[in-house]
Amino acid sequence: MKLLHLDSSILGDASASRQLSAALVDAWKSRETGVQVTYRDLASDALSHLSAASLLAAGTPEQLRDAAQAHEVALAEATLEEFLAADALVIGAPMYNFTIPTQLKAWIDRIAIAGKTFAYDENGPKGLAGGKKVVIVSTAGGIHAGQPSGQAHEDYLILVLRFLGITDIEVVRAEGLAYGEEPKASALRDARAQIGALFASA
Repeated sequence: MKLLHLDSSILGDASASRQLSAALVDAWKSRETGVQVTYRDLASDALSHLSAASLLAAGTPEQLRDAAQAHEVALAEATLEEFLAADALVIGAPMYNFTIPTQLKAWIDRIAIAGKTFAYDENGPKGLAGGKKVVIVSTAGGIHAGQPSGQAHEDYLILVLRFLGITDIEVVRAEGLAYGEEPKASALRDARAQIGALFASA
């Protein structure tokens, strides 16, 4: 089983989402043999954002690309293939200013590709990347899940994943992390309990 582990927090070792996503991957590996983990740190090894230059690179014939365009296309293709090859994903998704980190959005823009991971026909959109399991590790300083303020965070990620055909989605959530030491500790304990419950019968 190929597991793609993504982190997007800019906080390094101080990041709650990084700590929880690592704990989740460890739990997964301990309960299932043969898990092959590919790790991508979207903060320290950030993808460039979708731009006119990236579209131009993709539309330029291979033999006519300059070095920068060749690098851009190679990185985009590798990111997409890494996603397509994965049987499961763990996505560390902290909330920044009511949405996901821009680094995670840049990754989404590299894997949401018409004809590769979704398509349209006379019946509307169709996801082409189904059959994967995804666990989102969602963290936030406030309380947002199920609220309008959370629609560009967890709800957005779930919307995108379902659009790509992925329906097996779990969320491990730690909220209220900025409410003080005790609420933070309680939220992290609850999130670790959620991780334990995910693999209790694995």
